[in-house]
Amino acid sequence: MNKLVVEFQNFSFQYNSQSEPTLKNLNLKINEGEKVLVVGPSGSGKSTFAHCINGLIPYKYEGEITGSAKIKGKDLQETSIFDLSFETGTVLQDTDGQFIGLTVAEDIAFALENDAVEQQKMQEKVAQWAQTVGIDQHLTKRPQDLSGGQKQRVSMAGVLINESPILLFDEPLANLDPATGKEAIGLIDEIHERSQTTVIIIEHRLEDALAKPVDRIIVFNDGEIVADQTPDALLRTDLLAANGIREPLYLTAMKYAGVDSSHLSYLNELSPAIKQKVIDWQAGLPEKNNNTSRPPIFTMDQVSFKYRKQDPYILNHLSLTLHQGEKVSVVGKNGAGKSTLFKAICGFIQPSGQMKWGNQSLDHETIKERADKIGYVMQNPNQMISQKMIYDEVALGLVLRGEEPEQIKEKVFHVLKICGLYPFRNWPIAALSYGQKKRVTIAAILVLEPEMLVLDEPTAGQDFKHYSEMMTFIEELNQLGKTIVMITHDMHLMLEYSNRALVISDGKLLADTDPIDVLTDEKLIEQASLKETSLFTLAKQLELENPTNFIRKFIQYDREVRS
Repeated sequence: MNKLVVEFQNFSFQYNSQSEPTLKNLNLKINEGEKVLVVGPSGSGKSTFAHCINGLIPYKYEGEITGSAKIKGKDLQETSIFDLSFETGTVLQDTDGQFIGLTVAEDIAFALENDAVEQQKMQEKVAQWAQTVGIDQHLTKRPQDLSGGQKQRVSMAGVLINESPILLFDEPLANLDPATGKEAIGLIDEIHERSQTTVIIIEHRLEDALAKPVDRIIVFNDGEIVADQTPDALLRTDLLAANGIREPLYLTAMKYAGVDSSHLSYLNELSPAIKQKVIDWQAGLPEKNNNTSRPPIFTMDQVSFKYRKQDPYILNHLSLTLHQGEKVSVVGKNGAGKSTLFKAICGFIQPSGQMKWGNQSLDHETIKERADKIGYVMQNPNQMISQKMIYDEVALGLVLRGEEPEQIKEKVFHVLKICGLYPFRNWPIAALSYGQKKRVTIAAILVLEPEMLVLDEPTAGQDFKHYSEMMTFIEELNQLGKTIVMITHDMHLMLEYSNRALVISDGKLLADTDPIDVLTDEKLIEQASLKETSLFTLAKQLELENPTNFIRKFIQYDREVRS
């Protein structure tokens, strides 16, 4: 008989600050050793559900509970958060909020120090888990000095070392490059198989999360569970799209080709009849040539940078040109130098080499002068926010420019609506999720309408609905002549919303080409820690002579259907 580890019965929860329940009448059972994926749009209740499992509700986030919830047989309302902490280990989406130690090693060891584990055993376990998650070369560094993906690995090691019976992962892929994300999902799967721990994964990147099998997918929307099915059963329905969740792209292609839903299956199970149907569909799609000549807007020549003399170069004699009205994706593994590149462009750091805006040197321009031309949205929203209220944060740049209050209000409300934040316009920022904070920082830059907009991981933590709305608005800016540059690990974003891809590796420009060419070059994928798209995998399964052409046609067709 399977042993229950999570049980919700007619469970509802309403925050004290809210007028309506966030979770509504949940009935759910999760058995020991299960691996469950939780998906849903932003604001659907996923994070609140997670807070119930690890005890943050009701002990940190207070509110009214009706019904019952039990974690490992312990009643949520009658068990202390201290006791619940032994049952559930949580890897947070916002890694900066999880760090305790001054070094990576100290942070990983924190739980063992609390348990007074003998020092030699502690050092052995720290070394073991650091090696397991691939962070063993950074044990003496400050966690805050690491890249987003490296921080995620430190958090994971710090939780895994405690060997809790329930492991809860809140958006584990949000800050990871595609290859590292695939490794992380593999690592979670390996730990699950080895220990039979109960694993609960909350994730927006459904296709990436399904790189390894899960037992069930639970779909949340508007505080309710709208689906609880096996992946195979759920992927054959339209429930994902109906609830604002992006399904794997190969399934979308098969549906466009008219494949009956009862025959939709994983890529390795395609019948000859299904293959022929998809081949016939793609053969009938028209080709479009979107190549246009654009004047250069920004150039950099032989730019190099290192943080300390004894360190290796983060940027290594890098040269590139950006053109007016381009949509460019910058991709590469964590720590490749992508974010550092744009810190140099914006003037946050001073590299060697030359940088020009048009024909004008940027050498002597201040950060403020550059900011009038280049808007930069950082990867971590907590590093950008300076105001307490959402409206004030988004309006700040316009206020500093001296614009009229009514004009400011009109512009701020417009951008808040585009970014899905208008209902929260009077909220304090502290009440927002990590993904919502991300949208606030993007809105605060979008409202200024700079000539070039640089977005560092714009879709991290975003559901498909807000992702689509935001990118539609960014495309509107692009059509007005704005240059859009996106530093991203999201291969879908690169394929759909950019006409050029810059691949960075070890501070050098590894490739400058069409995005589709990047993800159909197996050698380049491996060099840059990217991930083969499922569309390319499908094209190979179909044995197409020109997979690149198939992907290009699909992207064009999909954009037309969704618009």
